[in-house]
Amino acid sequence: MSDHFPLHTRDRAPEDAKGVLAAMRNKFGFDLNLFAKMATSSKALKAYTGVNEIFARSSFSPLEQQVVLLTVSQYHRCHYCVAAHATGSLKNGLPEDVIKAVAGGTAIADDKLEALRQFTHKMVDQRGCLHEGELEVFLAAGYTPEQALEVVTGIALKTLSNYANHLMETPLDEPFKANAPTS
Repeated sequence: MSDHFPLHTRDRAPEDAKGVLAAMRNKFGFDLNLFAKMATSSKALKAYTGVNEIFARSSFSPLEQQVVLLTVSQYHRCHYCVAAHATGSLKNGLPEDVIKAVAGGTAIADDKLEALRQFTHKMVDQRGCLHEGELEVFLAAGYTPEQALEVVTGIALKTLSNYANHLMETPLDEPFKANAPTS
């Protein structure tokens, strides 16, 4: 399948994807394989980067954002996104124990973050159809109804990239390999 999704360069990408690829290189400091392959569809690339910008401005802290994004990626078994988010999180000084727990699909010691992880997992696993009391557990942990919908935004963001990575068979970028899942 991956032959259908080449690693586009900024010079040889479809014209309407070149600006996005340049902006992402400026943001991350190198050309990520996810964006290079996703440039096959500039609309998909723009959708992903646009929702990413919106989610980055959510009411969640950077750590909480990574809990949501890693939980979804771990659930979907997206090795690329798990490795990329773990690498970025650790590089940006987020707590290693939290990042490794979420990336591995295990409980977080912090009760509030664990409530966020569990809520996100249940939302993905149950396709948004929560069982009685599950939303209340999330709210009782100190989150808001607004944040419940922001979790949905994070799920949409990661579902887009997780599914695209599976379809495109995106190879890991060298900087992410140290944090690749082992299973």
